[in-house]
Amino acid sequence: MTDAGRGPFTAYPGIEQALAGQLREAALDHEAFAMRLKACELPKCRATCCHDGALLTEEEMAGIGEVVEAHRDLLAGYGWEEERYLTMDGRQGRTVTLAAGDGVLADDFPPHFPKTRCVFLDAGHRCVLQRLAMDTGRHPWWWKPVSCWMHPLLLRPPAGSRRPVLTLARPGHDPAAGKDYPGFGSCTPCGVANPAGPEAWETLRPELELLGKISGRDLPRELGGGEA
Repeated sequence: MTDAGRGPFTAYPGIEQALAGQLREAALDHEAFAMRLKACELPKCRATCCHDGALLTEEEMAGIGEVVEAHRDLLAGYGWEEERYLTMDGRQGRTVTLAAGDGVLADDFPPHFPKTRCVFLDAGHRCVLQRLAMDTGRHPWWWKPVSCWMHPLLLRPPAGSRRPVLTLARPGHDPAAGKDYPGFGSCTPCGVANPAGPEAWETLRPELELLGKISGRDLPRELGGGEA
């Protein structure tokens, strides 16, 4: 069970427990969540946010390895038969990435992103871990790395503070930005402001609701009601 007492909601109860503790103390960046965003349009963005794979905890590495080997037949039915799918990036695990050929990436794929794709994407740009969860009667994000389903949400303490803040990457506030690298979350289609979309807390309601279940908070209500 997670700290919230009603989990687990994913295959990673250890991560949930850590998230629950952080989220219960977290401040909410109301300014960021008032930004207008449109929901992900997968056929158009072609999983741009998945281009560089995902960093993984040991718990995620173990869970993904177990489920892939247990469901090889079902995954093969999706056209997915990869033998090498996890690797180490220094001391941290991550999903393997594959070179992306012409016509695979989105038309507006950011030029500073490497032209690669996460190994867990199928030919239709869908996450096979998500497909597998749905086809086995689980929550769609059951086996998906937590950083993947949370995107573009960020949970981190700002400079000079020890209290975490739930926020969004945006131009000028993207922790991945650096010299010759404009950023990550603020450059993916699901993180770019769009005046035609609803406020971000509405667009990202599914993510906020799951984080709320994990932490015991009603995050959409807190953000929608403007509570500090």
